[in-house]
Amino acid sequence: MPAASPSATAPPADAPVLRLHGISKRFGNLCANDHISLDLARGEVLALLGENGAGKSTLVNILFGHDVADAGFIEVGGLRLPPGQPKAALAAGIGMVHQHFTLAHNLSVLDNVMLGTEPLYSPWSRRRAARAALLAQAAQFGLLLDPEARVGSLSVGERQRVEIMKALFAFGHKQGARILILDEPTAVLTPQESQHLFATLGKMVALGLAIIFISHKLGEVLRVSHRVAVLRGGRLVATVAAVNADQHSLAELMVGKSVVPARRVSAAPAPAASQPSGAPALELVGAHLASSSPGARHVLQDINLRLWPGELLAVAGVAGNGQAALAELLCGQRALSAGTLQVAGRAVPARPAAFVQAGVARVPEDRHQVGAIGDLSLWENAVLERFRLPAFSRCSWLKRRAAKAHAQALLQRFDVRGAEQTGVATRARQLSGGNLQKLILGRVLMATAGAPPPPLIVAQQPTWGLDVGAVACVHQQLLDACAAGSAVLLISEDLDEVFALADRIAVMHQGRLSAALPRAEWTMARIGLAMAGAADIEHSAGPARGSIPTPTARA
Repeated sequence: MPAASPSATAPPADAPVLRLHGISKRFGNLCANDHISLDLARGEVLALLGENGAGKSTLVNILFGHDVADAGFIEVGGLRLPPGQPKAALAAGIGMVHQHFTLAHNLSVLDNVMLGTEPLYSPWSRRRAARAALLAQAAQFGLLLDPEARVGSLSVGERQRVEIMKALFAFGHKQGARILILDEPTAVLTPQESQHLFATLGKMVALGLAIIFISHKLGEVLRVSHRVAVLRGGRLVATVAAVNADQHSLAELMVGKSVVPARRVSAAPAPAASQPSGAPALELVGAHLASSSPGARHVLQDINLRLWPGELLAVAGVAGNGQAALAELLCGQRALSAGTLQVAGRAVPARPAAFVQAGVARVPEDRHQVGAIGDLSLWENAVLERFRLPAFSRCSWLKRRAAKAHAQALLQRFDVRGAEQTGVATRARQLSGGNLQKLILGRVLMATAGAPPPPLIVAQQPTWGLDVGAVACVHQQLLDACAAGSAVLLISEDLDEVFALADRIAVMHQGRLSAALPRAEWTMARIGLAMAGAADIEHSAGPARGSIPTPTARA
């Protein structure tokens, strides 16, 4: 991607296409943005980094008019942008591709792209002209699209192209795209799809588009950006040229200290023989899960898997291929259509309470709807799945003091921010997404007095949306849980995370699970092909297949 790589020629020193001057915003006693000034040139990629709660979301919301700054102003093309008016931001040429796509799956690509571009009172639709404009613009940026394809039938990478074209097309036919903001654009892409995206960004930059790139993947930040702006505690602490930075220096700027990568110092004893002794922590044999739609194929098809105490097994795959159904199955939210499921040698009824009683700990993907109850306090959420333990209850009476002390220790250990004013009485919905995720992780991983470690931890996207410091902390906690004897099933779309943590890796595609092979037998290219459904990837053929390697120490 020569037009946007760190070694590329710096963008022209014209007047900035975007200028933020002295932006400040407070929410009560919290200073989310403190006199932030930034500029963005035509044909430039500016990466925006920061910890969870550093102020990135607030800054972007002000830019789009969703929030109004207490002080400061924004200029686009030298003209002052009216505050608090999203329509004005769109008209000025600012578009955004969100991390979670906002597409109507039952409509065509053309219908999705045209939404919002025509007045509701128009007596007819200019579909023919819009189709021609869409094809022309897609060819210009190297985004191959079928305007008549139904979005629900597209791959994740293709849907992202639709999101990009939707952001560009909304005003592209009027004055041309000026500024595009990408929020975690590679979070759900295969390596091959990420490469295609980077090539597309290169073409956009060459044509003069200005891009703000928000990501926690520092390697990608260094690859695509010209400059990197780092926020910490609501302040702009540094703006550096990408050619003068590396991942270590950026991580240190983000968190204010050196970030130590997670490492497994010692592993819990695990059998190294080809026929391990004792019961596996998890065993699935011929597992099928039927679709809720009549006549549709099974969501999960013939899944065979064994996971042993002290082992971390990662399931990789593109979103929507059955990973969510697997996680729900292992938490009692769904029941098998066929096959068997055992935890620590025992069959568990398909009820969430039964899985909790069996010691299965979970980190759900949807932190807001499934992971926490927003209107409950932090201390109530902290003991939500453990309130029946003797440490927190006696004769059916909740020990509030013990529960609150446990929650306070959890907030400190996992660096949960946003509760400085009201402490553990803070409502969970008041936390940012990243800090809510740290609360849920703490609930799962923090030991409770008198309780054994969980035999099985199901961690689904545990670091999604977390900053580099929080990611290192979570990774270390997962490895420590393995060392304490827990088995961890990691379901992740972040391949760097998968390769960093896993003892064995399996790939899920269209409801089928590949054989779980030692990490050393996978390459980034091979796992990307497996995620795309390559025919030569071997699928699991039964629980007795192969030996289970001992979890190896991470140096």
